[in-house]
Amino acid sequence: MKTVTICASMKFEKEMQRIAFLLETKHDLNVLQCVYNTDNLEISEKERSFLKNAHFRKIELSDAIYVVDIQGYIGNQVSKEIEFAKSKGKEIIFHSEYSIE
Repeated sequence: MKTVTICASMKFEKEMQRIAFLLETKHDLNVLQCVYNTDNLEISEKERSFLKNAHFRKIELSDAIYVVDIQGYIGNQVSKEIEFAKSKGKEIIFHSEYSIE
């Protein structure tokens, strides 16, 4: 079983959750996800930094990243995550190129 970390803009939060479910139930992948701020709590810059560092650690632990590039959108942070994953020799899987249905 391959472990992947989902990388995407938080504007795709609902889509990421749906995609993670499908990847695990239909494609035998173990999915590491970001932490969702479902209550829209305010977070400090220090807390934001903790979350970012934790996400990069998840990428390090993964075999690959799964980039949710809906309508071709890849934001600045996701671009950094892709470059980081490449530097670690991780496989990059783009949602637009992977059939999950």
